[in-house]
Amino acid sequence: MPRFLYTAFFYCLLPVICLRLLWRAVKSPNYAKRWAERFGFVNDLDSNKEIIWLHAVSVGETLAAVALVNALQEKYSDHRLIVTCMTPTGSERILAAFGDSVEHSYAPYDMPDAVARFLGRVRPKLLIIMETELWPNTIAACNKRDIPIILANGRLSEKSARAYQHINSLVRPMLNGLHTVAAQHNNDAQRFQNLGLPDTAVTVTGNIKFDLKIDPSLMGTVAQLSKDWRGATQRKVFLAASTHKGEDEIILAAFAEIKAQLESVLLVIVPRHPERFNQVANLCQSAGFSIARRSEDAPVAEADILLGDSMGELMAFFGACDLAFVGGSFVPTGGHNMIEAAAWGVPVLTGPHLFNFTEIANLLTEVGGIKVCRDVDDLASQSVMLLQNETQRMLMGEAARQVAVANRGALDRLLALIAQAI
Repeated sequence: MPRFLYTAFFYCLLPVICLRLLWRAVKSPNYAKRWAERFGFVNDLDSNKEIIWLHAVSVGETLAAVALVNALQEKYSDHRLIVTCMTPTGSERILAAFGDSVEHSYAPYDMPDAVARFLGRVRPKLLIIMETELWPNTIAACNKRDIPIILANGRLSEKSARAYQHINSLVRPMLNGLHTVAAQHNNDAQRFQNLGLPDTAVTVTGNIKFDLKIDPSLMGTVAQLSKDWRGATQRKVFLAASTHKGEDEIILAAFAEIKAQLESVLLVIVPRHPERFNQVANLCQSAGFSIARRSEDAPVAEADILLGDSMGELMAFFGACDLAFVGGSFVPTGGHNMIEAAAWGVPVLTGPHLFNFTEIANLLTEVGGIKVCRDVDDLASQSVMLLQNETQRMLMGEAARQVAVANRGALDRLLALIAQAI
């Protein structure tokens, strides 16, 4: 009965969902495209290879899945992968990361007919879901077809767990439909179990984001970026990565304070969502800063700010900066991935909202690899101190790097669980 009511409610919301897509398409036109895929109308995979379906809802999950996809392609070369997502930015990252080495489409909406249509055309042998993207009808349809489901890199914040408790009659059967949950941390595993996941269905594997490898081919790009950005004055580079609406103003106010004390510094700001690029550019100019845009390959030497309005370059940006602020943390989004900065040995600054990355933040805090800033003045003072003090900056960055190195190995543990299910 709970799933029936959920399904009825979903169908009633469908006009609203479509209107929301159109509304988002005003700023990001790709939201108006490929609607048929969202209703399960995908190409029939008439393949002589068995199919593994991997779902990564958006950009963050796609980036986390890169190492996993590469490993699956190597280990299961006799299989074909289809990688799905829900957003245009996620789709762009999938295509950029994997090209035509995988099949790709949007995932179907969680309606019985759309899911059945998708499964009938794809016929996957296994479904791997990244992190927390769980849908009752999709899981029930896979169970009916004897398709095992693995939740990879599973995480469940306290906030999400409390929300799920209110609909536990819907959540418990859904969790019981999972073959395995590969949880990031003991706390995540416990929250899943408290919601009804059987103890035997959960294994703590760690966070596969720690298993990211810096591609040697990236070194040349990083060296060139560093040279271009620093210029003749060898100015310091402060990166603000994955910023959200409401954070850019904080970053710009802090940058004004930083420049008052350190004239020779470049801010590289990378908004999380492409539809905000122009808005952030206007904010920078309104604040009195000169800007260059990465998409225009404009000279950076005379600019106060470089707007990172390109796609797929953030990993290189982390390697080319001296100090990184990771966004989604001055607004109640819950933070974003800090491991990319840590892997480069770059000190990390954040705001106080880190509930989606609590365990990573705790690990970095324990060794002094991260500083959590309370407000504009705190962000400015911490930034100035670290940009001026190379010794402290290097010690903090090395501490962060050691955390990234010490916590690798989750990918191998996840692959062992996949081998048991496939």
